[in-house]
Amino acid sequence: MFSVATPQSEEELSSYFECRWRWLREPWGFPLGSEKDEYEGVSEHRVVKNARGEIVAIGRVHLNTSEEAQIRHIAVSDNYRRKGVGHVIMSALEQVARDLGAERAVTNSRETSIEFFTACGFEILDDAPTELGKLKRKQMVKNLVDNSILMLHPKWCKELQNTWHEQIPISEHMGIKLYRYTESTIETRASLNKNINMHGTMFAGSIYSLATLTGWGMIFLQLKQKGLKGEIVLGDANIHYNKPVTMRPRGVCNIESVSAKFELLQKNKKCPISLTVDIFDENNPVASFTGQYWVIPAAE
Repeated sequence: MFSVATPQSEEELSSYFECRWRWLREPWGFPLGSEKDEYEGVSEHRVVKNARGEIVAIGRVHLNTSEEAQIRHIAVSDNYRRKGVGHVIMSALEQVARDLGAERAVTNSRETSIEFFTACGFEILDDAPTELGKLKRKQMVKNLVDNSILMLHPKWCKELQNTWHEQIPISEHMGIKLYRYTESTIETRASLNKNINMHGTMFAGSIYSLATLTGWGMIFLQLKQKGLKGEIVLGDANIHYNKPVTMRPRGVCNIESVSAKFELLQKNKKCPISLTVDIFDENNPVASFTGQYWVIPAAE
Protein backbone atom coordinates (compact mmCIF):
# COMPACT_ATOMS: atom_id res chain seq x y z
CA MET A 1 0.00 0.00 0.00
CA PHE A 2 1.45 3.34 -1.07
CA SER A 3 0.36 6.90 -0.30
CA VAL A 4 1.28 10.26 -1.81
CA ALA A 5 2.12 13.13 0.54
CA THR A 6 3.46 16.68 0.50
CA PRO A 7 6.47 17.21 2.79
CA GLN A 8 5.68 20.25 4.93
CA SER A 9 7.48 20.21 8.28
CA GLU A 10 11.21 20.85 8.53
CA GLU A 11 11.74 17.20 9.42
CA GLU A 12 9.74 16.00 6.40
CA LEU A 13 11.54 18.35 4.03
CA SER A 14 14.90 17.31 5.44
CA SER A 15 14.09 13.65 4.78
CA TYR A 16 12.84 14.50 1.30
CA PHE A 17 16.01 16.38 0.32
CA GLU A 18 18.21 13.70 1.92
CA CYS A 19 16.56 11.09 -0.32
CA ARG A 20 17.09 13.30 -3.36
CA TRP A 21 20.79 13.69 -2.56
CA ARG A 22 21.30 10.01 -1.74
CA TRP A 23 19.54 8.74 -4.87
CA LEU A 24 20.45 11.41 -7.43
CA ARG A 25 23.66 13.12 -6.30
CA GLU A 26 25.74 10.94 -3.96
CA PRO A 27 26.30 8.21 -6.62
CA TRP A 28 28.11 10.83 -8.71
CA GLY A 29 30.25 12.14 -5.88
CA PHE A 30 28.41 15.42 -5.30
CA PRO A 31 28.20 16.86 -1.75
CA LEU A 32 25.14 17.54 0.37
CA GLY A 33 23.48 20.74 -0.79
CA SER A 34 24.03 20.01 -4.49
CA GLU A 35 20.56 18.44 -4.61
CA LYS A 36 18.87 21.86 -4.22
CA ASP A 37 18.44 24.71 -6.68
CA GLU A 38 16.82 28.15 -6.93
CA TYR A 39 13.38 26.73 -7.79
CA GLU A 40 12.70 24.92 -4.51
CA GLY A 41 10.60 27.76 -3.06
CA VAL A 42 8.29 27.99 -6.07
CA SER A 43 7.92 24.25 -6.61
CA GLU A 44 5.43 21.63 -5.50
CA HIS A 45 7.13 18.66 -3.84
CA ARG A 46 5.66 15.18 -3.48
CA VAL A 47 6.76 11.89 -1.94
CA VAL A 48 5.42 8.35 -2.07
CA LYS A 49 5.45 6.44 1.22
CA ASN A 50 5.07 2.74 1.91
CA ALA A 51 2.84 1.23 4.59
CA ARG A 52 5.52 1.90 7.24
CA GLY A 53 5.65 5.60 6.34
CA GLU A 54 9.06 5.35 4.67
CA ILE A 55 9.79 7.51 1.61
CA VAL A 56 10.18 5.27 -1.44
CA ALA A 57 9.87 7.84 -4.26
CA ILE A 58 10.22 11.60 -4.69
CA GLY A 59 9.58 14.27 -7.32
CA ARG A 60 9.05 17.97 -7.95
CA VAL A 61 7.10 20.17 -10.36
CA HIS A 62 7.10 23.91 -11.02
CA LEU A 63 5.67 26.20 -13.69
CA ASN A 64 7.94 27.53 -16.44
CA THR A 65 5.00 29.51 -17.85
CA SER A 66 1.28 29.57 -17.09
CA GLU A 67 0.87 26.76 -19.64
CA GLU A 68 4.02 24.69 -19.11
CA ALA A 69 5.10 22.71 -16.05
CA GLN A 70 8.54 21.20 -15.56
CA ILE A 71 8.86 17.89 -13.73
CA ARG A 72 12.24 17.25 -12.13
CA HIS A 73 14.15 15.14 -9.61
CA ILE A 74 12.11 11.94 -10.04
CA ALA A 75 13.72 9.16 -8.05
CA VAL A 76 12.68 5.78 -6.66
CA SER A 77 14.38 3.75 -3.96
CA ASP A 78 16.36 0.79 -5.35
CA ASN A 79 14.15 -1.72 -3.50
CA TYR A 80 10.97 -0.35 -5.09
CA ARG A 81 11.93 0.02 -8.72
CA ARG A 82 9.84 -1.73 -11.40
CA LYS A 83 6.96 -2.06 -8.94
CA GLY A 84 4.81 0.78 -10.28
CA VAL A 85 5.98 3.33 -7.71
CA GLY A 86 7.53 5.56 -10.36
CA HIS A 87 4.18 5.81 -12.13
CA VAL A 88 2.52 6.71 -8.82
CA ILE A 89 4.78 9.73 -8.25
CA MET A 90 4.53 10.76 -11.92
CA SER A 91 0.74 10.61 -11.84
CA ALA A 92 0.70 12.74 -8.69
CA LEU A 93 2.99 15.38 -10.20
CA GLU A 94 1.04 15.51 -13.46
CA GLN A 95 -2.16 16.10 -11.50
CA VAL A 96 -0.48 18.94 -9.60
CA ALA A 97 0.58 20.42 -12.94
CA ARG A 98 -3.01 20.24 -14.23
CA ASP A 99 -4.30 21.83 -11.04
CA LEU A 100 -1.81 24.66 -11.57
CA GLY A 101 -3.35 25.21 -15.00
CA ALA A 102 -0.55 23.72 -17.10
CA GLU A 103 -1.44 22.31 -20.51
CA ARG A 104 1.80 20.42 -21.02
CA ALA A 105 4.62 18.99 -18.94
CA VAL A 106 8.31 18.87 -19.88
CA THR A 107 11.18 16.98 -18.32
CA ASN A 108 14.87 16.52 -19.04
CA SER A 109 15.46 12.79 -18.97
CA ARG A 110 18.71 10.96 -18.54
CA GLU A 111 19.27 8.36 -21.25
CA THR A 112 18.60 5.59 -18.74
CA SER A 113 15.16 7.06 -17.91
CA ILE A 114 13.84 7.64 -21.44
CA GLU A 115 12.05 4.28 -21.47
CA PHE A 116 10.26 5.15 -18.21
CA PHE A 117 9.11 8.60 -19.35
CA THR A 118 8.02 7.18 -22.70
CA ALA A 119 5.87 4.66 -20.82
CA CYS A 120 4.36 7.63 -18.94
CA GLY A 121 3.30 9.24 -22.23
CA PHE A 122 6.22 11.61 -22.84
CA GLU A 123 7.82 12.10 -26.26
CA ILE A 124 11.37 13.20 -27.08
CA LEU A 125 11.43 16.81 -28.24
CA ASP A 126 15.12 17.71 -28.44
CA ASP A 127 18.50 17.38 -26.78
CA ALA A 128 18.76 18.89 -23.30
CA PRO A 129 21.79 20.33 -21.48
CA THR A 130 23.95 17.69 -19.81
CA GLU A 131 23.36 17.12 -16.11
CA LEU A 132 26.19 17.52 -13.61
CA GLY A 133 28.42 18.24 -16.58
CA LYS A 134 28.53 14.58 -17.60
CA LEU A 135 25.07 12.99 -18.02
CA LYS A 136 23.47 13.27 -21.46
CA ARG A 137 19.76 14.09 -21.42
CA LYS A 138 16.79 14.49 -23.74
CA GLN A 139 14.02 17.05 -23.37
CA MET A 140 10.67 15.26 -23.35
CA VAL A 141 7.14 16.63 -23.42
CA LYS A 142 3.62 15.41 -22.65
CA ASN A 143 0.27 17.02 -23.42
CA LEU A 144 -1.80 17.29 -20.22
CA VAL A 145 -5.02 18.39 -21.94
CA ASP A 146 -7.60 15.70 -22.66
CA ASN A 147 -8.24 16.09 -26.38
CA SER A 148 -11.49 14.14 -26.06
CA ILE A 149 -13.03 17.03 -24.11
CA LEU A 150 -15.61 18.71 -26.30
CA MET A 151 -14.71 22.32 -27.05
CA LEU A 152 -17.02 23.71 -29.72
CA HIS A 153 -16.10 26.95 -31.49
CA PRO A 154 -12.43 26.85 -30.37
CA LYS A 155 -11.74 30.34 -31.74
CA TRP A 156 -14.49 31.83 -29.56
CA CYS A 157 -13.25 29.83 -26.58
CA LYS A 158 -9.69 31.06 -27.09
CA GLU A 159 -10.98 34.63 -27.40
CA LEU A 160 -12.89 34.21 -24.13
CA GLN A 161 -9.79 32.91 -22.34
CA ASN A 162 -7.69 35.77 -23.69
CA THR A 163 -10.37 38.30 -22.71
CA TRP A 164 -10.36 37.00 -19.13
CA HIS A 165 -6.58 37.25 -18.85
CA GLU A 166 -6.36 40.67 -20.50
CA GLN A 167 -9.36 42.41 -18.92
CA ILE A 168 -9.49 40.49 -15.63
CA PRO A 169 -5.81 39.71 -14.87
CA ILE A 170 -6.60 38.09 -11.54
CA SER A 171 -8.27 35.24 -13.44
CA GLU A 172 -4.87 34.15 -14.75
CA HIS A 173 -3.29 34.38 -11.28
CA MET A 174 -6.12 32.19 -9.96
CA GLY A 175 -5.54 29.63 -12.69
CA ILE A 176 -9.11 29.94 -14.00
CA LYS A 177 -9.49 28.32 -17.42
CA LEU A 178 -12.26 27.32 -19.77
CA TYR A 179 -12.37 23.53 -19.73
CA ARG A 180 -15.38 22.53 -21.84
CA TYR A 181 -18.05 24.15 -24.03
CA THR A 182 -20.89 22.37 -25.82
CA GLU A 183 -23.20 25.32 -26.65
CA SER A 184 -25.55 24.09 -23.91
CA THR A 185 -22.94 23.75 -21.14
CA ILE A 186 -19.83 25.62 -20.12
CA GLU A 187 -17.35 24.22 -17.58
CA THR A 188 -14.47 26.12 -16.03
CA ARG A 189 -11.75 24.99 -13.66
CA ALA A 190 -9.43 26.76 -11.25
CA SER A 191 -6.16 25.89 -9.56
CA LEU A 192 -6.75 24.90 -5.94
CA ASN A 193 -3.07 25.51 -5.12
CA LYS A 194 -3.35 29.15 -6.21
CA ASN A 195 -6.51 29.75 -4.15
CA ILE A 196 -5.87 27.80 -0.97
CA ASN A 197 -6.39 29.22 2.52
CA MET A 198 -4.81 28.35 5.87
CA HIS A 199 -7.28 25.49 6.29
CA GLY A 200 -6.19 23.78 3.07
CA THR A 201 -9.44 24.64 1.29
CA MET A 202 -10.39 27.13 -1.42
CA PHE A 203 -11.00 30.76 -0.44
CA ALA A 204 -14.71 31.62 -0.47
CA GLY A 205 -13.88 34.70 -2.53
CA SER A 206 -12.13 32.53 -5.12
CA ILE A 207 -15.18 30.27 -5.36
CA TYR A 208 -17.33 33.36 -5.92
CA SER A 209 -14.93 34.62 -8.62
CA LEU A 210 -14.94 31.23 -10.37
CA ALA A 211 -18.75 31.23 -10.41
CA THR A 212 -18.95 34.83 -11.61
CA LEU A 213 -16.56 34.22 -14.51
CA THR A 214 -18.30 30.98 -15.46
CA GLY A 215 -21.60 32.84 -15.83
CA TRP A 216 -19.84 35.70 -17.62
CA GLY A 217 -18.29 33.17 -20.01
CA MET A 218 -21.61 31.55 -20.78
CA ILE A 219 -23.06 34.93 -21.77
CA PHE A 220 -19.97 35.80 -23.82
CA LEU A 221 -20.30 32.60 -25.84
CA GLN A 222 -24.07 32.94 -26.21
CA LEU A 223 -23.60 36.43 -27.66
CA LYS A 224 -21.11 34.97 -30.13
CA GLN A 225 -23.57 32.24 -30.98
CA LYS A 226 -26.29 34.79 -31.75
CA GLY A 227 -24.05 37.26 -33.55
CA LEU A 228 -24.59 39.95 -30.92
CA LYS A 229 -22.19 42.32 -29.16
CA GLY A 230 -22.24 44.17 -25.87
CA GLU A 231 -20.48 44.82 -22.60
CA ILE A 232 -21.24 42.18 -19.95
CA VAL A 233 -21.54 43.42 -16.35
CA LEU A 234 -22.66 41.72 -13.16
CA GLY A 235 -25.55 43.53 -11.51
CA ASP A 236 -26.36 41.37 -8.51
CA ALA A 237 -25.51 37.90 -7.28
CA ASN A 238 -26.08 35.42 -4.49
CA ILE A 239 -24.05 32.36 -3.58
CA HIS A 240 -24.77 29.59 -1.11
CA TYR A 241 -21.82 27.56 0.17
CA ASN A 242 -22.56 23.98 1.18
CA LYS A 243 -19.15 22.35 1.58
CA PRO A 244 -15.47 23.38 1.29
CA VAL A 245 -13.45 22.76 -1.86
CA THR A 246 -10.51 20.47 -1.10
CA MET A 247 -9.63 18.81 -4.42
CA ARG A 248 -10.56 20.19 -7.86
CA PRO A 249 -12.72 23.33 -8.26
CA ARG A 250 -15.16 23.18 -11.19
CA GLY A 251 -17.77 25.69 -12.32
CA VAL A 252 -20.68 24.50 -14.50
CA CYS A 253 -23.43 26.53 -16.13
CA ASN A 254 -26.17 24.90 -18.21
CA ILE A 255 -28.19 26.76 -20.82
CA GLU A 256 -31.42 25.65 -19.11
CA SER A 257 -30.62 27.99 -16.22
CA VAL A 258 -30.15 31.02 -18.50
CA SER A 259 -33.02 33.51 -18.77
CA ALA A 260 -32.36 36.35 -21.22
CA LYS A 261 -34.15 38.86 -23.43
CA PHE A 262 -31.70 39.03 -26.30
CA GLU A 263 -34.29 40.76 -28.48
CA LEU A 264 -33.75 43.91 -26.38
CA LEU A 265 -30.09 43.92 -27.35
CA GLN A 266 -31.11 43.66 -30.99
CA LYS A 267 -33.11 46.86 -30.42
CA ASN A 268 -30.02 48.54 -28.94
CA LYS A 269 -31.40 48.30 -25.40
CA LYS A 270 -29.88 46.85 -22.24
CA CYS A 271 -30.43 43.11 -21.96
CA PRO A 272 -31.00 41.53 -18.51
CA ILE A 273 -29.72 37.96 -18.09
CA SER A 274 -30.08 35.72 -15.06
CA LEU A 275 -28.42 32.34 -14.69
CA THR A 276 -27.22 29.73 -12.21
CA VAL A 277 -23.71 28.33 -11.81
CA ASP A 278 -23.02 25.17 -9.82
CA ILE A 279 -19.62 24.77 -8.20
CA PHE A 280 -18.23 21.27 -7.74
CA ASP A 281 -15.27 19.81 -5.91
CA GLU A 282 -14.36 17.09 -8.40
CA ASN A 283 -17.85 15.53 -8.72
CA ASN A 284 -19.31 16.75 -5.42
CA PRO A 285 -21.61 19.83 -5.48
CA VAL A 286 -20.33 22.40 -2.99
CA ALA A 287 -21.91 25.77 -3.87
CA SER A 288 -24.70 27.33 -5.92
CA PHE A 289 -24.44 30.79 -7.50
CA THR A 290 -27.28 32.86 -8.95
CA GLY A 291 -26.28 35.92 -10.93
CA GLN A 292 -28.12 38.84 -12.51
CA TYR A 293 -26.06 40.21 -15.40
CA TRP A 294 -26.66 43.00 -17.89
CA VAL A 295 -25.43 43.29 -21.44
CA ILE A 296 -25.00 46.89 -22.49
CA PRO A 297 -25.28 47.50 -26.25
CA ALA A 298 -21.98 48.07 -27.98
CA ALA A 299 -21.35 51.69 -28.94
CA GLU A 300 -21.77 52.46 -32.63
